[in-house]
Amino acid sequence: MISKRSLLCRSAAATVAVSAALVLAACGNGNDASAGHTATSPSASAPISQGQHNAADVAFAKGMIPHHRQAIEMAGLAASRAQSAEVKKLAEDIRKAQDPEIKTLSGWLTSWGEQVPAEGSHSAHGMAGMMSPQEMEKLKNSSGAAFDTAFMELMIKHHEGAVEMAKTEKAQGVFPDAKTMADAIVTAQSAEIEQMNKLLGRS
Repeated sequence: MISKRSLLCRSAAATVAVSAALVLAACGNGNDASAGHTATSPSASAPISQGQHNAADVAFAKGMIPHHRQAIEMAGLAASRAQSAEVKKLAEDIRKAQDPEIKTLSGWLTSWGEQVPAEGSHSAHGMAGMMSPQEMEKLKNSSGAAFDTAFMELMIKHHEGAVEMAKTEKAQGVFPDAKTMADAIVTAQSAEIEQMNKLLGRS
């Protein structure tokens, strides 16, 4: 009887020991997993540093939105007023390029916690290349060849202002996507300025 009891006790003790070992192992694995998670957490926040921006980036976005909006407003007049097919196509190209950029710029400002310029606001008339209300009214009241000439002359001035703003962003901004857009604006609008000068016989 003694030997049987001894065997039973030993068996029970062994079972308890195995269970305890399993519990400890499970706890150990949990700790390892949490330690691994802690070790990787800094890398999860790495993309945030890639989104850093400065005051120049904010100024670029806030300035380019109303600037683009006015260019699109000007381009919208060409469909019914322009005589030249080349001017009509140029106006449509401007609209197609700048409308998506407005959406992108607005998205950046929102993500940065900045105010997006109100729709229809032309408080930036003093900005480089912006048309005055009088210039816009004159353009709206013209048609045919006179519209074509006025449109290109005003759009050259408008584009030159945008190129100037974009070059400032390239020099002073830090947000990679904004600098990429600025570079694209300089390239595309400089080419359009050259095209319009040729159409006006200035080359």
